[in-house]
Amino acid sequence: MYSRTSTLLSRSCRYFFRAPLHHRQAFSISARSFAAVNAAMADATSGVTADGLKTKLIEQLQAQHVEIEDLSGGCGQAFQAVVVSPQFEKKTMLARHRLVNSVLKEEIAAIHAWTPKCYTPEQWQAMQQ
Repeated sequence: MYSRTSTLLSRSCRYFFRAPLHHRQAFSISARSFAAVNAAMADATSGVTADGLKTKLIEQLQAQHVEIEDLSGGCGQAFQAVVVSPQFEKKTMLARHRLVNSVLKEEIAAIHAWTPKCYTPEQWQAMQQ
């Protein structure tokens, strides 16, 4: 996984480039340090994609409808999902979430935020009307 140093470096780089100009401090950086910063920034993405999540949910839960939204602006750190599966029949909301989370265990470990909304086909159909 990611080291604590690369995570902290990634966060500090994101702060620096998002900070207003009057908050930025001038500093010099060597070519070696610059390469290390670039490598850490490349590692800042989780490698998890909306398409990958969707494919896995469809295959393993026989989901009839899956919508995945990347809330992190493309870096793959926060996702919101709507999952419609017949496997959710007679399950509580907690049991549904646990089922989805067990399917996506590795992916959830690599991201920062995951928000599933789980519906049975009947519930989804009623919501659409």
